[in-house]
Amino acid sequence: MRQQPLYPPPSPPLPVPRPPRRGIGDIPIKVVYLLGAILVTVLAVFLIFVVFSGDVPTNKASVERVAPVAPVPSSAAPSASAVPTATESPIALPPVPKSKAYPTLAGTASVVTGIISDRNTGITYPRLAAPWKAKSFPPFSVAQRIGKVAVPHTVIASAMFPGDSPTTKPSKDADYRELATQGARWSLRTQYPAGATLAWTASQKIPVGKGWTLGYQVTYTLNGKQQVAQAMVTVVEVGKTKPAMLLASIPETNKKRWPDINTLVQRVRPL
Repeated sequence: MRQQPLYPPPSPPLPVPRPPRRGIGDIPIKVVYLLGAILVTVLAVFLIFVVFSGDVPTNKASVERVAPVAPVPSSAAPSASAVPTATESPIALPPVPKSKAYPTLAGTASVVTGIISDRNTGITYPRLAAPWKAKSFPPFSVAQRIGKVAVPHTVIASAMFPGDSPTTKPSKDADYRELATQGARWSLRTQYPAGATLAWTASQKIPVGKGWTLGYQVTYTLNGKQQVAQAMVTVVEVGKTKPAMLLASIPETNKKRWPDINTLVQRVRPL
């Protein structure tokens, strides 16, 4: 007789059930909200950069640099020099007054929208509202202009004093007055038609620091018609052998902008 086992054989292990697959509907609602919020935020930031990347604020900071341009190369034309070369005839100028207050030019000056800080030269002066626009205008470091680039220019611009002079740092008012005279002579050659002449309207110290301002009325002939312009040149001591130079030239075609020169004369400063 066959003997029965004392214990029954163990049962085979039950199969482990696989977890059910989760669909989108099984994701907790809090996670959905979180992912949605992140996606909306990223999209909003992206759209802001795309839409506003080309915008320029209408009210800019009160101190800014405008239209920086490359310095004039060493091979520049002789006309860029303050001192005539051997092939140029020096432009004769009338005697410069030792002291003459700048006259108040009739009209309404442009609104001052800020201060131009020209760190290449070391001076500041007013930035003016339209129609003045900041544009490149070599050999100047910073420039504001009206209209096209054409002689005679309507321009307010700053640069280091052109040419090789002075070889020693000026020390007296008379030295700065002489340099301002050279700057005015340079402007006749570079900003006006050939044959332009000038009459001095002002000769005075700058309001702050060392330097000198000369005002002058330029007479020139354009297309057979005699015209005039108001101009000024200021040289400012900026701690170097060469001073900085601020030049303004406004032909009578923009006569309503002549009072802007008064604004510049009163508010040019060393940095």
